[in-house]
Amino acid sequence: MPSDSQKSQASSNSNQAKTASVPVEQATIGRSLVIKGEVSGTESLFIGGRIEGTVNFAGHRVTIGDNGSVAANISAREVVILGNVQGNIQSTDRLDIRSQGSLTGDVVTQRISVEDGAILIGSVQVRAAEQRTERSQQAKGKQAEPAKLAKPATTEQPKAAAAVAGA
Repeated sequence: MPSDSQKSQASSNSNQAKTASVPVEQATIGRSLVIKGEVSGTESLFIGGRIEGTVNFAGHRVTIGDNGSVAANISAREVVILGNVQGNIQSTDRLDIRSQGSLTGDVVTQRISVEDGAILIGSVQVRAAEQRTERSQQAKGKQAEPAKLAKPATTEQPKAAAAVAGA
């Protein structure tokens, strides 16, 4: 028969195993559910039913399942489309449209993946990552410093500086 110390050690080991494999929190909208209005939250969302309105999950993932249907603008960190979406997508990280997915709407994202067979109707705007923007601003600042030490400005230097700033 195991001693009390062995029982407590086994108990603590099982607790460690549970915390090591903590499931990702994700809300689910089932197949038979229809939601009209604004849906927002602070965890990831899986949509198996229908949503009409707006979907706002900043900092989290929104997945539209193969039976899911969304007639809404979606704002999230990451959007994965397996079903049907009619609305604009604002993604701070990436948009992934799988082969069976369909999107009719405009997209603003940092990264996009569209598999063969997927449907995308609308405009796509890919933004640079914030880190790249910060690096380019630092590089522009370094380029501007030598100009201050150079000869007095001529009419050509401001044009070059304007072109660099607009890039």
